[in-house]
Amino acid sequence: MKNSQYKGVVVPMVTPVTDRGELDTAAVERIIEFFAQNHVAPLLMGTTGEGNSMSRADGLLLVDTAVKAAKGRILIYAGLTGNCFTEQLAQAEAYTQAGADVIVATLPSYYALTEEQMYEYYKTLADIIAGPLMLYNILATTHMSIPVEVVRRLADHPNIVGLKDSERDLERMQQCIAISKERDDFAYFCGWAAQSAYSLSLGGDGIVPSTGNFVPEIFNDLYEAAIKGDMDTANRLQDETNEIAKIYQAGRTLGQSLTALKVMMQTKGLCEPWMLMPLTRLDAEEEQAIATKAKAIR
Repeated sequence: MKNSQYKGVVVPMVTPVTDRGELDTAAVERIIEFFAQNHVAPLLMGTTGEGNSMSRADGLLLVDTAVKAAKGRILIYAGLTGNCFTEQLAQAEAYTQAGADVIVATLPSYYALTEEQMYEYYKTLADIIAGPLMLYNILATTHMSIPVEVVRRLADHPNIVGLKDSERDLERMQQCIAISKERDDFAYFCGWAAQSAYSLSLGGDGIVPSTGNFVPEIFNDLYEAAIKGDMDTANRLQDETNEIAKIYQAGRTLGQSLTALKVMMQTKGLCEPWMLMPLTRLDAEEEQAIATKAKAIR
């Protein structure tokens, strides 16, 4: 594996909020401490973190709170979403000044973009912002896929340090990992949690599993086993995490699964399952059933 600081387990952290929709800073501190103790880093304001639903002020407060709680022990990845480029530039600058180590940007998603528009968007963003930039490809929410050839071109930019790819396409995964393996300055992170072990076996640099909010220690063990070549252990842990994921994902929309994940985290005293509009909590009976299953896990 290449010698790079961009590697390992990066958990797309939930955003804990109160019943009034205010950022729960005490819960942020608890979650960051939980992550640091288990040697995983957070991706703030990603899809799991309801990034598109957060105000600019709360986004900055989240980054500031997380950076202070981390105390330099783990990297802080800050998600960048939205459709207004000037606002994105301002947010990226604010997050970097607050101490975020990497800006992770999805495509603006209101308009369908051509390949050249995608390239120019990321190139211009990388040209202007001060901190390192990571591409974030997630077809499920942006309804666009960054073509592999565009990824290849962007990998040449000195301020673009990697790709977080959540697209469920094994051929694409192999092609993007191949791009990363050709160079020491561009990392590949697998955002398809069910293929974490496989992506690492191919030479991926890191994994971004939402289930890591609940069991970061298992994903850290999975990563460590995979980079040592112990794929029997890595695959066993992969199967274990896949079963845990079913507790909050099976039969639910993406939005419903996120509040279900917070219910699981509540059983560990990490946060409460309140959501930012337009997402809402599940009914009490369903939350109780999820909590019961969560408590049964080691």
